[in-house]
Amino acid sequence: MGNNDKRESFKSSLGFLLVSAGCAIGIGNVWKFPYVAGQNGGGVFVLFYLLFLLIMGVPVLTMELAVGRASRKGAVDSFRALEKPKSKWHIHGYVCIIGCALLMMYYTSVSGWMLGYFGKFVTGTFSGLTPDGVDGVFGSMLSNPWEMIAFMGITVLIGTVVCSFGLQNGIERITKYMMLGLLGLIVVLGINSVLLPGGMDGLKFYLMPDFDRAMEQGLFDVIVAAMNQAFFTLSIGIGSMQIFGSYMTKDRTIGNEAVRICGLDTFVALMSGLIIFPACFAYGVEPSAGPPLIFEALPRVFVDMPGGRIWGSLFFLFMTFASLTTVIAVFEGIIANVMETKKWQRRKASIIVGIVIFVTSIPAILGYNVLKGVTFIGARDVLDSEDFIVSNLLLPIGALVYLLFCVTKWGWGFDKYLEECNEGKGFKLPKALKPYFQFVLPVLIIVILVVGLM
Repeated sequence: MGNNDKRESFKSSLGFLLVSAGCAIGIGNVWKFPYVAGQNGGGVFVLFYLLFLLIMGVPVLTMELAVGRASRKGAVDSFRALEKPKSKWHIHGYVCIIGCALLMMYYTSVSGWMLGYFGKFVTGTFSGLTPDGVDGVFGSMLSNPWEMIAFMGITVLIGTVVCSFGLQNGIERITKYMMLGLLGLIVVLGINSVLLPGGMDGLKFYLMPDFDRAMEQGLFDVIVAAMNQAFFTLSIGIGSMQIFGSYMTKDRTIGNEAVRICGLDTFVALMSGLIIFPACFAYGVEPSAGPPLIFEALPRVFVDMPGGRIWGSLFFLFMTFASLTTVIAVFEGIIANVMETKKWQRRKASIIVGIVIFVTSIPAILGYNVLKGVTFIGARDVLDSEDFIVSNLLLPIGALVYLLFCVTKWGWGFDKYLEECNEGKGFKLPKALKPYFQFVLPVLIIVILVVGLM
């Protein structure tokens, strides 16, 4: 176990895979991927997406995992353990903690919306509503701060309690069930959608490569959209994946595990489209991106569908699992770092982190009601401003830091990174990738950063 024999590790490689994939699989897989794919020529976009996942997503993911596994520490201490004396890479460790906290300050609210909608479908709130009535449910939830604070509070409580039980007894055990439930639900929901009358048209729109549609968008835009989606789907750059690298055993190569995580993440993204497009086409509802898709378009579909209350409940249960697995994973990253830097016990760290996240998550909720009309970055509300900072700044800049740390002689260095990556059974990264990692990958990430800022 190297320099820290008391470090917890996963019980099984399946546990590691499901927890790490759970961190990657989140709301973006469902409310962004299908729509962006449909808009950008269906299968054409999907092919570019898979290409970028392999040439960009997997390499950067291996770097975050390698830094974690080699140091067996959280974000701050990992850079300290591996960096050369007197260098300042560990400053990025603090940025990682801030990034994870900022992500939770709005993600817990959105996760709370999923939980709230699951409750609404189970209790029959939507039964017999008109399309306008369905849209009104979302509006009235946003205008009610107390309802949103309650569901956000439940989300924070779940994250806090699960993490307080530790890696194997809490995070691995609970996330495993949630992920298996999520994967089961997504298959059932996907099959149901595809079998709807008119569903096959939606399927063709989604997965058949449509070069005319791609050319209408502009091929460069399609490529950039695919690159963006492949990069953001793994949430790399703020150390949320690295913490699980620090709990990995050495018996499998990091490349092997990174490919499996990406595979599971992609499976969920692709399957989400199988749920959404056939259902929207079958009921003549326009599939959009973001909250309107999840909270307005799809509920309209479920209201019209035979057994819609059950299907709606199952869909929002799936979405709740998708968001909660991310919440638990990111909470663990913050809590582990606090335990290491403050030398606190796990329970104390969990409670204090939980309280801080709960309090700091309230402004994002108030941005829809009490603070409505108050805007920040580029006329965005509180929640969208927080999201902009994390997604458009911290993730790409953070990924660039991990990349440069792993492949330049000023950081940890390519040879040490490669040695760590290739320890264990499974597929090994070739040394020939060095020039690509040093000169091409940084340019790709800078492109993402620039596009995001524009």
